[in-house]
Amino acid sequence: MRSENSIINKIFEGLVFTVEEIKLIESVFHKIFIQKGEILIHPGDVVDSQYYILNGCLRSFYTDKQGKEYTIQFGIKDWWMSDFTAFFSGEKAIMTIEALEDSIIYGINREDKEYLYDQVPKIDQFIRKKLERAFAAFQRRILTGISKPAKERYIDFLATYPDIEKYLKNYHIASFLGITTESLSRIRKEM
Repeated sequence: MRSENSIINKIFEGLVFTVEEIKLIESVFHKIFIQKGEILIHPGDVVDSQYYILNGCLRSFYTDKQGKEYTIQFGIKDWWMSDFTAFFSGEKAIMTIEALEDSIIYGINREDKEYLYDQVPKIDQFIRKKLERAFAAFQRRILTGISKPAKERYIDFLATYPDIEKYLKNYHIASFLGITTESLSRIRKEM
């Protein structure tokens, strides 16, 4: 693969690599095709990889003991996804990650990621900045969930995920917003 056409330039957009660095990075990323409805991570799995979404749409959710689903995140083009609690702690997965449409993702395991940090230090800084932004986004999401009315949460959802509704079922959106599907329908009618 020619270096200027490498997927690595998309994954690490803004960084410049040598041909040798691209070959090294390509050797540790694994391309995965995941079909709509397929589960990438099940609760109880050992999670040793993170995933970059080239295209498609994934959903991470938690299921409580009563079987109620709580959507935590939607992963769309150019986002990273995993059960990060399990990935960083070494504990078993508590989340499920499913494909909401056919998707192409690239996975990298923890050991290879650490190797890249040593061999190509600019990747370490790039990932750290991505994680900082992700942490801030999750914190904003928590604050929004506890402080804003449902209609405002829905408006924020639409701003964060433009054009994603066509891939989602109403109960996915409702569980993400922490409301019922009936409440979601009522909000849409009001708007």
